[in-house]
Amino acid sequence: MPISPTEDASLETWLDYLLAIHPTEIEMGLGRVSQVADRLGLRDLGQAKVITVAGTNGKGTTCAMLEKVLLLSGETVGVYSSPHMLKYNERVRINSCDVDDALFIEAFSAINQARGDISLSYFEFATLAGLYIFKDAELDVVLLEVGLGGRLDAINIIDADIAVITSIDLDHQEYLGDTRESVGMEKAGIFRANKPAIIGEPDLPACVVEYANDLGAVMYRVGHEFSYRCEASSWQFSGMKTISDIPMPSLPLPNAATVLAVLELGWPQLDADIIRKGIQAARLSGRLEVVSKQPLILLDVAHNPHAARYLANQLQGHQPKRLLALCGMLKDKDCSEVIKIMAPQVDVWAFTRLQTDRSASASDLNQLLSEHVTDIEAVKSDDFDSLDVAWQSLSAEICQGDVVIVFGSFYTVAEFKNIALDGRE
Repeated sequence: MPISPTEDASLETWLDYLLAIHPTEIEMGLGRVSQVADRLGLRDLGQAKVITVAGTNGKGTTCAMLEKVLLLSGETVGVYSSPHMLKYNERVRINSCDVDDALFIEAFSAINQARGDISLSYFEFATLAGLYIFKDAELDVVLLEVGLGGRLDAINIIDADIAVITSIDLDHQEYLGDTRESVGMEKAGIFRANKPAIIGEPDLPACVVEYANDLGAVMYRVGHEFSYRCEASSWQFSGMKTISDIPMPSLPLPNAATVLAVLELGWPQLDADIIRKGIQAARLSGRLEVVSKQPLILLDVAHNPHAARYLANQLQGHQPKRLLALCGMLKDKDCSEVIKIMAPQVDVWAFTRLQTDRSASASDLNQLLSEHVTDIEAVKSDDFDSLDVAWQSLSAEICQGDVVIVFGSFYTVAEFKNIALDGRE
């Protein structure tokens, strides 16, 4: 058994220790994490209003927009999210600032002592650390992003004041099931009796509605209790009240509408101008993130079919001379369907292997492309063993009027930022 880090150990030492003591990356269930949370008194976050956000995609952007609006309104806000892009500290934010190493080390030390002989996964340690830090900070609002599913995710040891489902589609089938119904039921596990359950998924499986009704959760659904529509250069939200002339967000509009549904239930007196400013100003790394304008280079963490469909739709608005793609994916994702969705728009592909054992091989991704393109000779594609070499090759192809999209995984975007951009955003 690895030796516990000393008091003066670095955050990196602690993270290595957490991986060593529980090498299983994903282990669903609330029993172990609940016991340790109870020992530390972390199931009650005091005065904080807790919003738990689940969904196949859109969790991070929903939290980012909620965070921005609530901070502008004068609330103190904590956000727990995963995975991180470049630094572990990104997983816990207080008032839009990443928590420093010292707070994580303090939390890890307390959790490690309290757990005794209970084994905790890397993610469970992270979740408890976030709760430990939030409780000590005595915040007004805590936003908790579910890591995987909902029902058995470590986040679900906390009873949310407002539960949110952003979207429902297939991903992580080995844990959540291979139907939208089974995925929806796992995500609905964050609902609580007599508490709002806000749902941004328009095609909601009937079983989720039945479950919410049986539980006694107060459903607030897009297309039913709230709706939105685009106008000339803005959009309008309609719920218990209507807000017009909202600037178009940089982040996905369906998630922005879900955010407004949360706000009107949780903060009904919030000024409409603050909402407009917050929605317009919110940004999140790796979500159609612009890192260069000449040429236009966009980064997006889209890694499943639902996210790929949204990305493909957004790229249509750019109308480039050519679209060049740098793509790396994890082998446990639906790589074939993602490439099939993106293939009609991409003229030049550079597939790359990622720096993780979970990476799909670049040659396999290239082979999948050939299966989905009728005239493969009209598309240029190549595969590479590393992202830096892939980027060197692709960048040499760029001409005036081209647009580049880097996508496929959080790993892809993070590696691109570290290697191709030298860490500069």
